[in-house]
Amino acid sequence: CSERLPGGGPGVSPGGRERSRRPRAPPRRGPGPAGTRALRPGPAPAQALPLVCARSYYLKESKGSRRWLLFLEGGWYCFNRENCDTRYDTMRRLMSSREWPATRVGTGILSSQPEENPHWWNANMVFIPYCSSDVWSGASSKSEKNEYAFMGALIIQEVIKELVGKGLSTAKVLLLAGSSAGGTGVLLNVDRVAEQLEEMGYQGIQVRGLADSGWFLDNKQYRRTDCIDTITCAPTEAIRRGIRYWNGIVPERCKLQFKEGEEWNCFFGYKIYPTLRCPVFVVQWLFDEAQLTVDNVHLTGQPVQEGQWLYIQNLGRELRNTLKDVTASFAPACLSHEIITRNHWTDIQVKGTSLPRALHCWDRSLHESNKNGKAPLKGCPIHLIDSCPWPHCNPSCPTIRDQFTGQEMNVIQFLMHMGFDVQKMAQQQGLEPSKLLGMLSSGRCMLIPMARSHLCTHTLPHSCTLMIRFFISEGEVAMVCLVHYSTSVIWGTFASPDSGAEGSPEGQHLPRESRSTAGSQPTATARHLP
Repeated sequence: CSERLPGGGPGVSPGGRERSRRPRAPPRRGPGPAGTRALRPGPAPAQALPLVCARSYYLKESKGSRRWLLFLEGGWYCFNRENCDTRYDTMRRLMSSREWPATRVGTGILSSQPEENPHWWNANMVFIPYCSSDVWSGASSKSEKNEYAFMGALIIQEVIKELVGKGLSTAKVLLLAGSSAGGTGVLLNVDRVAEQLEEMGYQGIQVRGLADSGWFLDNKQYRRTDCIDTITCAPTEAIRRGIRYWNGIVPERCKLQFKEGEEWNCFFGYKIYPTLRCPVFVVQWLFDEAQLTVDNVHLTGQPVQEGQWLYIQNLGRELRNTLKDVTASFAPACLSHEIITRNHWTDIQVKGTSLPRALHCWDRSLHESNKNGKAPLKGCPIHLIDSCPWPHCNPSCPTIRDQFTGQEMNVIQFLMHMGFDVQKMAQQQGLEPSKLLGMLSSGRCMLIPMARSHLCTHTLPHSCTLMIRFFISEGEVAMVCLVHYSTSVIWGTFASPDSGAEGSPEGQHLPRESRSTAGSQPTATARHLP
């Protein structure tokens, strides 16, 4: 990466500073980007991917396999001189290749162990480290005006050229995968890679994309802050500034959808996806930690405020809506970030299907229908989106760790961490905590932080005969439960115990004994939950 690439100056790393200009020994001749050196790694572990082309990429060949997996690493970005300087000082491995190890061990979908990677373990694996800090979009070499070079898009092109001479030319399938910024990089580059191979005469290679945790929303922040650094800057503003600073390029088909100067829209998955020609599988947590970070929702260990909790739940709904027309998707209702290179990636399930299984089904559907997976195989789902409404309501979600202690938390501990005492609420209603969690996970109940009285109105399908029952705990949390009951929908007003007058609907708990709601709306009898 810190070696010279086309358009770069001597000793310039994409996204890195120009280093010393002292004379160096001539580079070893051989295939590869100009100025790179062949590296002869020593014996490596079975899963290790040796750094084949120094300061370029890691490759683990699988003789006889015609499947190739190219992985784009993630790691945020920088969008001006100040935060790029900070990034260089604090996260240098993401801006320079000088300290990259000679080998890397592949995990998750990059693992060569069938137990960890059931369907891609024997593919040719390529890991392209992220050192361009431009969401894999830049095409800018170092200049007198800019001390940094941003060449993410060019790095991918050069690696493709290099790999053609190493067996990619005979490939049947090329899966361009990536996580976080690398996942967004997949969306920005998958069509370009397919076009590059076609222009090189390799029309027979099926190019596909796998975007993990790179499907961000350009939504309104929970609390608006000035655009000072990567963390506090709203995603739209950060990308607006970045695309100019990086000289970023986006796919032409997406670019044509927007006015000149609005190409930044193509960095957001739901806007670029409809313009893509290559099939893409989208993996996205419904409550992505990176999305919450840029939205200024910081879970610091203090009980969440009502506005935060409602914002988090609404984020899940918004993200779910953007995925409804995505042919192949896997979206668990978990609070996390990145998954496909984690060694526990096989454990996560949506509706009883694991991610490796869903990818295998997608692979089969593309092979058998060759129509972008629009005819999924029976019993082999590829459109998997959780419907439960709050973070970690999916029991297969990865373990959460306390940000301060580092200790693992189960679901009950996590909810207490968020300000909800599930055990106490369950005890008040005569339920086991596990049963209450099941009701929450199934969507039959919702948790709503409360500080004041609220009007709760639910419009439900006419065919669905449901009853709404309210519980209030500690005057802070309301649990709204929907249970099957032979009645029409009712409307209720509820509040904390100390708000409202005694005897009024606003000021009372709905007790466990039977009680009817007042008013002109249809009424129903409240009773114990089954």
